[in-house]
Amino acid sequence: MIQLEQDLLAKNNAFAAENRKKWHDEGVFALNLVSSPGSGKTTLLTATIERLKERVAIAVVEGDQQTTFDADRIRATGVPAIQINTGKGCHLDAHMVGHAVEQLGVRQNSVLMIENVGNLVCPAGFDLGEAHKVVILSVTEGEDKPFKYPDMFAAADLMILNKIDLLPYVTFDVEACIRHARNVNPELRVMQLSATTGENLQEWIDWIESGAREQRQAKEETIAELRQRIAQLEAQLERK
Repeated sequence: MIQLEQDLLAKNNAFAAENRKKWHDEGVFALNLVSSPGSGKTTLLTATIERLKERVAIAVVEGDQQTTFDADRIRATGVPAIQINTGKGCHLDAHMVGHAVEQLGVRQNSVLMIENVGNLVCPAGFDLGEAHKVVILSVTEGEDKPFKYPDMFAAADLMILNKIDLLPYVTFDVEACIRHARNVNPELRVMQLSATTGENLQEWIDWIESGAREQRQAKEETIAELRQRIAQLEAQLERK
């Protein structure tokens, strides 16, 4: 069992490395959105797309065990989306995402949103090649989730605390939740927002746009370095 798990993860990591290099070379800013079911991932995605689609090209990979409901919601915004149904599988892996992105024909200098299967366990261990793993937790869940599922919060770069418009109606300790999350991952960035009302959503939008700019700049720097190296090699050949 241990050897099988190691082989599986090693193979996934190899595919993830290929995805990461390809997306880096093409200036694609990829985000892996993870959460338990019902956190509001798809609502957050559609709200994000509506605010961003006129300024940056966006494509979406949707992961679910069954149905195409979420991909249909995304396509209704006018953005290309592809659905991956995992059947009994509880997560997306780098190989299936790489194939999906090829089918989508993701444009260079774009944002790629990967909505993972609703699960706070399995997706934590599978790198997809993304720039960031973003964990979404809603205030309708328990504030102890970071302690219950530490691997996911340890693997994430950003935690979005969603549905804050419902705080007056639920028993949820925001400060305790953030404290628990940062006990697991001291470097974790936290945003509190409501995808439904749009409260604080701009902070998330700004973060995506900043990351996309950095990805494009990294691509241009790589191209410039390659051109410089080619020029140096050509100069060496001329001297010979």
